[in-house]
Amino acid sequence: MKRILVLGATSAIAERCCRIWAQKGAALYLVGRNPIRLQSIGDDLRARGAPLVGHYALDLNHLKEHSAILHDAKALLGRIDIALIAHGSLADQAACEQSVEKTLVEIQNNALSTIALLTLLANEFEEERKGTIAVISSVAGDRGRASNYVYGSSKAMVTAFASGLRQRLLKSNVSVVTIKPGFVDTPMTAHFKKGLLWAKPESVANGIVRAIESQNAEIYVPSFWWLVMTVIQMIPTSVFRRLRL
Repeated sequence: MKRILVLGATSAIAERCCRIWAQKGAALYLVGRNPIRLQSIGDDLRARGAPLVGHYALDLNHLKEHSAILHDAKALLGRIDIALIAHGSLADQAACEQSVEKTLVEIQNNALSTIALLTLLANEFEEERKGTIAVISSVAGDRGRASNYVYGSSKAMVTAFASGLRQRLLKSNVSVVTIKPGFVDTPMTAHFKKGLLWAKPESVANGIVRAIESQNAEIYVPSFWWLVMTVIQMIPTSVFRRLRL
């Protein structure tokens, strides 16, 4: 039986991952801001087959409480085999451009809080000499674009941090999986017009679970985003800066 810690468990993608794991008989420990949603999701996961579900209500920007999460998760689960970090927010780019405070809040939400968690999890798993840490970054972190560079830069930080962590933990038999979704149809993106490039949370979750099981280093979900972002990264800066992306 796998024992899994999910941070940001009330997000649409994380919840779908939890459903898959519950059906596989995994024990789950859920962390999110909304205690009512956590309770509801937990009840659903038990009905789907999870033998054990615990939860901890916390805004993950409260960094000093991160250690308590790990302590409580291990106390309930016995150990942690997999940790998935899936929390974050979608920045209002225009508002951030006019406000240092709002920009720093988004970087805190999407990068610094995640890096704090990665640091604690890395030390925990390194001591155990096994396990998998998975973190949701974004294709937006592959190249800064005028339309979302505050969000993108925070995700770039996460991607780079996870890359270094992956090298560090290789000798300890700990896997670090970086997940780069493209456009996903979730409540966070409800105000966006949807098109052919948009994916459903269910398909993204399936890709994430497969990547964790296979201990992939880095994945794009859906996979076609690898080609899209490869092309975007190859565009010369002299051309790219004139594009409206």
